[in-house]
Amino acid sequence: MLFLAVAIDWHAMFIPSISLVEIFLRGTCIYLTIFVVFRLLPREAASFGISDLLVVVLIADAAQNAMASEYKSITEGLVLVLTIVFWDFLIDWLGEQYPAIRPWLRPPPLLLIDNGRIIQKNLHREMITADELLGQLREQGVESADQVKTCYVESDGRISVIKKT
Repeated sequence: MLFLAVAIDWHAMFIPSISLVEIFLRGTCIYLTIFVVFRLLPREAASFGISDLLVVVLIADAAQNAMASEYKSITEGLVLVLTIVFWDFLIDWLGEQYPAIRPWLRPPPLLLIDNGRIIQKNLHREMITADELLGQLREQGVESADQVKTCYVESDGRISVIKKT
């Protein structure tokens, strides 16, 4: 059997080459900036398509150097990942604890159909076409907007429908 000798630089693997505080601050700045950008973008109508995935991947790639500052050790990578998880948890926790900031963190439902009438202004605001909305209604077993009492786009982009009785 042939054994390959592999030199492992344990020091470089676990000892940070840059300040962990700097990594935390970089991760914080990038996370909060991306959070604000995504919060300002319109919600999609219950879809996460290939273009959405591409945007997320490209933003992650573009932000990587700003966050990481050329880190090399596992420790630095873990601190950066934990920083992102920390902010994600903290923002969710703040929204739960402080109702006054909840509308900014999680937008309230937006009315799209009221008593069978499509509200074009709100569709335009969310960049949803009438055809996309009607497709979402069909997926929920509704043939036309006339059968709908109210329809909302929720904060997560899902469409909720209350049918007329």
